[in-house]
Amino acid sequence: MRTVGWDASRREVQLIDQRCLPGRLETVSFWDYTRLSEAIRDMVVRGAPAIGVTAAFGIALAADRSSARTIELLRADLAQADAVLRASRPTAVNLFWALDRMKRVSDQPVGGCDELRERLLTEALQMAEEDIVTNRSMAVNGAALIQDGDTIIHHCNTGALAAVDWGTALGCIREAWQQGKRVHVLVDETRPRLQGARLTAWELTQYGIPFDIISDNAAGYFLRSGQVQRVMFGADRVAANGDVANKIGTYMLALAAHANQVPVIAVMPASTIDRSLKSGDAIPIEERDAEEVLGITVHGERVTPEGATARNPAFDVTPNHLITALVTELGVVHPPFVRNLASLLGKD
Repeated sequence: MRTVGWDASRREVQLIDQRCLPGRLETVSFWDYTRLSEAIRDMVVRGAPAIGVTAAFGIALAADRSSARTIELLRADLAQADAVLRASRPTAVNLFWALDRMKRVSDQPVGGCDELRERLLTEALQMAEEDIVTNRSMAVNGAALIQDGDTIIHHCNTGALAAVDWGTALGCIREAWQQGKRVHVLVDETRPRLQGARLTAWELTQYGIPFDIISDNAAGYFLRSGQVQRVMFGADRVAANGDVANKIGTYMLALAAHANQVPVIAVMPASTIDRSLKSGDAIPIEERDAEEVLGITVHGERVTPEGATARNPAFDVTPNHLITALVTELGVVHPPFVRNLASLLGKD
């Protein structure tokens, strides 16, 4: 089952509702791009690659449902949908990459509205297929960095649920396991939404890969005691210098790994690399509703006192000097990242 898909008979977008896991596996259907934008914001779907393809389907959906009979009016409807979808989440660059790609299609000369609608749907479907191919290439590249017997700390969720299928960092671990490498995963809970404890643990159960869930603040103990050989995570945006924006807590994990000489590996498609930003300082960081932090309960009771306030940044930036390698579908990049990323992406 794909995380993001298109129902051709009903002309709807289908998503796995990740808020329901691991308790139940449910899919939800969308025929309105505004509801699809809300689904991105509310984390029905999450993960940079999955968000990007979902946004592309949102534009295709807007075109399909538009009643416009002229190209000018249809493009006006598409511009409105583009603005709504762009506002859904600010950090993951794949969202904007996908919408830019769809806009290039919508700006091309066409014979009529129906032709433009068909072109946009074809582009979104192609992006979904490309995502799977990209992820499989990343998996092979990243698996080469994993040794038989490795214990790996993994942060957040970067598996099939974070993409159309297969995934990024967890996809590398899955590929290594299928190659016969006996790995063990220490799964960070990833507070406050617990994507690790809920989603990564669920995926590893499906694959039969052994794991233990650990609290986020236990990672330093396992790193310092020599029980970990790799730290792996994904990325929501990578600057031109190799700084990585990823789920909150990644920076502290990378600091602890670097202090204990444990390799830190970030895995992402090349579309996640934002060459327009010189460093991670320019990456916009989403701050989500404080209730995600304050609403934690134990035995049915809230753990925070009445009237307490909270800050809830969804991402942090890991500076490039803490990163050992960046894995993409195009290859593995090592420091110095400014030069080697430019070379990999064709900007010598």
